[in-house]
Amino acid sequence: MLKAHSRLIENLALAGDLGLIAVCWLSAYAIRFHLMPVTDVPPFRDYALQLVPILVVWGVAFRTFDLYRPNRLGSRVSEWFDVAKASTLGALILVSIMTFVFRGHEYSRFVIILFLAQSIVTVSLARAALREGLRFARRHGYNLRYAIVVGGGEPAAEVLRVLNRRRDLGIFVLGLLSDKPEAPENVRWLGAIEDVRATLDHHQVDIVFIALPHADASRLTAVLSGIGDDPIAIHLVPDVFSLVPARGGVEEFETIPFIHLRESRLYGWNRLLKRGFDLCFGAVALVLAAPAMLAIAVALKITSPGPVLYRQERMGVDGRRFKMLKFRTMRVDAESETGPVWAREDDPRRTAFGVFLRRTSLDELPQLFNVMKGEMSLVGPRPERPSFVEEFRRRVPGYMLRHKVKAGITGWAQLNGWRGNTSIERRIECDLYYIERWSLGFDLKILIQTVWYGFRINRNAH
Repeated sequence: MLKAHSRLIENLALAGDLGLIAVCWLSAYAIRFHLMPVTDVPPFRDYALQLVPILVVWGVAFRTFDLYRPNRLGSRVSEWFDVAKASTLGALILVSIMTFVFRGHEYSRFVIILFLAQSIVTVSLARAALREGLRFARRHGYNLRYAIVVGGGEPAAEVLRVLNRRRDLGIFVLGLLSDKPEAPENVRWLGAIEDVRATLDHHQVDIVFIALPHADASRLTAVLSGIGDDPIAIHLVPDVFSLVPARGGVEEFETIPFIHLRESRLYGWNRLLKRGFDLCFGAVALVLAAPAMLAIAVALKITSPGPVLYRQERMGVDGRRFKMLKFRTMRVDAESETGPVWAREDDPRRTAFGVFLRRTSLDELPQLFNVMKGEMSLVGPRPERPSFVEEFRRRVPGYMLRHKVKAGITGWAQLNGWRGNTSIERRIECDLYYIERWSLGFDLKILIQTVWYGFRINRNAH
């Protein structure tokens, strides 16, 4: 019954799309020969004849690109791309038909191009409107599909969180099958993982989400055997959460799916957006901070002999080294005897004015020049000295993942109090949290809070 209902919906959707395709073809003809200046109008019959091959070709193309497969978890952007690819294929076949079959007729290239553009936009918008209507209906309890989640740990918890948040998908979770009789709030515990067959026999289930922890990956075969050949959808959720904290993405290459475990969100357009963000806000910050920086430089010259700026080698994105700028807060020969060490409370190497600069973070202002040069970002994990990096990477699992993005003047770890000689483990947790959840909005939030709280006295800055 469910499959017959789905086929009816698919056929109605196909008929609707083809109706829109026909309207677009007639509309392109009308725009070209009735709304635009033209001296010779070809007979409408010649263009009407093309409706038959157009509807056949577009119907086959849309079916070929699987545009009518039930896909509640699909991306709207990918659907737009599929519509565009199917329509482009249809247009190429249409041109071939016109060239070799209808040789005695002249067809306007402008009409074909306009028709292609209209068909892509119109069909995509119509499908988007249909999906929004379905989402509205699903949020109100209609057109539901029933699912169970098999697994445990972070993978199962994440699936349940997403499905609970996205009620518009119309997926109602009947319950969870896991080894421990513990389930999140509003989710029933249906039994152990081995009870999947009994659960399917006693409940109407349309979808099974298999979300096994990495340690239980060997049990996947038993779960699939339990499901058997039941005509239900199966979605496998790999446990990338325990493999590596910095989430990546999925890509298909020559039919082979690749899961990128160590990719940050900062690639492509996102990288350009963040760079533009840094340049715009960095330039504004430089202008606003210029008077304060000039005053600090003068005060440093008066209170302490030596250069105003201190250049220190740090490790940035992809492990590349650069010279980070700071206002000098210690005497010139501060590390001649000790070598690279953390500054400590009441450190005798600091100058009197340097204590104030470090406590208020004003010594970091020259790093705005590093930002403008592209060596740093306004927001990101704080860069460390190479000698410390070698020590930390041996001590802290996942430490080097923080170098997947540019180092920043401020960051999520610093806002949470993990700066200076504090817990490296807690700092890394904050850095990876930032990398996983990066967005321009998150950057802006961190900057606003830094400006609001940044120049107060910091007890961890020595």
